[in-house]
Amino acid sequence: MIATSDFRRGSTKILWNDEPWLVVEFQHVKPGKGGAFVRTKMKNLITNRLQEETFRSGEKFPAPDLELIQVQYLYADDQYNFLDQGSYEQLAFSAEQIDQVKDYLKQDAVYTMLKFKGEPISIEAPNFMVLTVTSTVPGVKGNTAQGGSKPATLETGVVVNVPLFVNEGESIKVDTRDGSYIERV
Repeated sequence: MIATSDFRRGSTKILWNDEPWLVVEFQHVKPGKGGAFVRTKMKNLITNRLQEETFRSGEKFPAPDLELIQVQYLYADDQYNFLDQGSYEQLAFSAEQIDQVKDYLKQDAVYTMLKFKGEPISIEAPNFMVLTVTSTVPGVKGNTAQGGSKPATLETGVVVNVPLFVNEGESIKVDTRDGSYIERV
């Protein structure tokens, strides 16, 4: 059981109303009169809907039946197809189910699939990925890391701001959580 005192931003997952929820934000409130309570902002892991809710301090919730599985991206046709690394079962996802990772789908890359009660509910990209720059404005001699930035299109189609010294054909490390450039590889 997970108590409200165990809540952690962005990492605590609880089962509430028979659905898995991720605690995005929370605040313990102790008013001068009455009992303490916890205001929370939660994200439904199935529908990605955000909801604010208030719980009594000390209230307990069961942990959801979540399972993390490593899957490899294979190809896309009507749906996006992945291969379960453990059972070698092929799984298909709709565009809505992988909306968060669609910009970072790279063939043969390994992603994390989240299952709830044995049913796949979402795909998560690794926090950092190495991608190749397919098009950008050419760099000019004298450009440095402090000089500024320019847009660059990567092999997956996503556009990222990179330093002026990065050229086409080079590989860069990207943070998939916010789409920012980390370093040249």
